[in-house]
Amino acid sequence: MSGASRSDRFAQRSDALARAVRATDGLVGLALLGSAAEAGSVRRDEWSDHDFFAITARGAGARLRPDLTWLPEQDRLVLTAREGEIGFVAVYDDGHVFEFALSDASELADAVAGEASVVVDDESGTTAQLIEQAQARAAASDRFDPANDARLVLVKLLIGVGRSRRGERLNGNGFVRQWAPQHLVRAIRGRFAGSSTTQRDTIDPMRRFERDFPQWGGRLADLLDRPLEESARGQFLLLREVLEPGWADFPVMAADVVARRLGW
Repeated sequence: MSGASRSDRFAQRSDALARAVRATDGLVGLALLGSAAEAGSVRRDEWSDHDFFAITARGAGARLRPDLTWLPEQDRLVLTAREGEIGFVAVYDDGHVFEFALSDASELADAVAGEASVVVDDESGTTAQLIEQAQARAAASDRFDPANDARLVLVKLLIGVGRSRRGERLNGNGFVRQWAPQHLVRAIRGRFAGSSTTQRDTIDPMRRFERDFPQWGGRLADLLDRPLEESARGQFLLLREVLEPGWADFPVMAADVVARRLGW
């Protein structure tokens, strides 16, 4: 499918989703998020999904959540699944994905949102108010404590390698390949905040990290493909190389202890 036709198809799905929400009793709002939003459309490609909030009338979430027959193109759905109490995912026969929350506004009181387009709303502007508050929370959380995150990188690597060495490889991989790199990315973004571009994701710091920090992002991605101990030691060295020089808050003593404990 060409780029133009993919874009047209994406827009058609957005329109179909809006029509489905308007036609469903109990649904009062729809907010398209991320690359599905108008502001994020420049990033759309063949892997872009539809992320959205489908807002119900107050108190109607519990009644509506068991039934997803309002989703468009029912004959092309190959699966739907639930993620938590209010989260859902749907996959179509061409691999396109819908990821969404189905709830009333009060159930999304702690939600965060970046780019968003409100395409369906009630007379009270419930969805618009929800998005405004969610974006404000996202902006407030788009701050980092690089010194704390650097310390947590060391902790996650120490625990992960230890778990792996005792035979708990699955759990060890979680620490080394999930938690440690997340904190490393946060530490780098916090330490070099001026290098993060406006294209960053204010909700997930890992998103588009390679775009903002291509050299370090590429190296970190390569490290995550390596065997666990090699990956862990590589992240440890990257942490020290990138953050330690000229930074008084770097946890030097703790890093030395981790290196000795793990035989590095």
